[in-house]
Amino acid sequence: MKIIIVGAGDVGFHLAKLLSFESQDIYLIDMNAEKLEYVSNHIDVITLKGDATSVKLLKSINIDKADIFLAVTESQNTNFTLAVIAKKLGAKKTIARISNHEFSQTTDIDFAEIGIDVMISPGELAADEIRMLINQSAFNDTIEFENGTLNILGSTLEYNSPLINLTVQEAREKFNNIDFITIAIKPENSGETIIPRGNTVYGANDQIYFSTPKDHIKKLYKLMGKTPFGVKDIMILGASKIGVKAARNLCDSKFNIKLIEINKERAKDVAEKLPGALIIKGDGRNVELLEEENISQMDAFIAVTGNSETNIMSCLVAKSKGVKKTIALVENMDYINISQTIGIDTLINKKLLAASVIFKHVRKGEVLKLANLHNVDAEVLEFRVKENSPVTKKIIRDIKLTKKAVFAGVIRDGIAMMTFGNFQILAGDKAVVFCLPEAIHTVEKLFN
Repeated sequence: MKIIIVGAGDVGFHLAKLLSFESQDIYLIDMNAEKLEYVSNHIDVITLKGDATSVKLLKSINIDKADIFLAVTESQNTNFTLAVIAKKLGAKKTIARISNHEFSQTTDIDFAEIGIDVMISPGELAADEIRMLINQSAFNDTIEFENGTLNILGSTLEYNSPLINLTVQEAREKFNNIDFITIAIKPENSGETIIPRGNTVYGANDQIYFSTPKDHIKKLYKLMGKTPFGVKDIMILGASKIGVKAARNLCDSKFNIKLIEINKERAKDVAEKLPGALIIKGDGRNVELLEEENISQMDAFIAVTGNSETNIMSCLVAKSKGVKKTIALVENMDYINISQTIGIDTLINKKLLAASVIFKHVRKGEVLKLANLHNVDAEVLEFRVKENSPVTKKIIRDIKLTKKAVFAGVIRDGIAMMTFGNFQILAGDKAVVFCLPEAIHTVEKLFN
């Protein structure tokens, strides 16, 4: 498969990194030589310095042979232009990163007619992610499949968790009245993600990821050593596009929203757009202001300003005032793995979310959904199981699955089922697999 990526920023780099684990024919184009040098030193792709709007340049790399063309620069207008040109020059599928989510929602324009097959809005994805995280308040990571029929949930193990010092196998036997699979463990103060085996031991303050059906989520609270708490009052810092979209989503879900914005004109404009929220003009870095607005009485605090450090520090202030749930938007992808270390529940990165959604369009097989977990460098894939695919030939324990992946469950006829050792995956199932990036290609072979 030939893939051309334009834009060597965080989205482009992450996509190229995921694809570089496979024998793909990948080109990464950017005007910035320094960015391209960094890419060349870290991953095995073909880099090309130049202006991708140049027809001559695109023809020189045989754009007409491209299976997928990805325009993921910081400029929406540039991405639109690139996608149209690439399609006219013969690229089979074009994907453009956009900043205005209105384009992805309108039915007045058929963008495919002008050459843009898929549009991805990182901001919209981040706002939707925030809503999902708020709905599963005690967990710092959550992915839903089939409207919550099957769920991936992540959180740290409290010191009173009954799982501590048990092996995964012992926990499975002791709590056999709860349907769950432990799909990943990230030990405290470790950057390593472990795909657990039967003899893997749970430790206090480890970050644990489970898969479970909807009706067993409440039972998991006890295993985690956590007490369920409701979220009603939410404070949002920053009337950015993400802040406004998140506020609108949460207002629609009947949450009480206070939104703080430092810019007077912006605050006034947002107040008119969001009559259901209380808009406060002020500097959210001012602790006195936060106290005046009763931050200690908030159930959740969401920081989505354009400054990562402001978002992190304000969430830490919120935590110190007793706020149970904190979410910070960060631009630097390197920050993603440190949220538990510094005491914030969840750090989200809109570029990483966008890269994962785009990556789904590159996959072979019938990938229905692809999502990333916030605190680990791994992917969760949902496949529609085809007739006679290798994964249907044996029961789970006899399938030679790489140690860098684990089956997280299947959805069959609208019902979530746990994929334990004697389970048989059937054609027509929707199977969910958790895997490290380097294992994706191997896992796909089971579903082809």
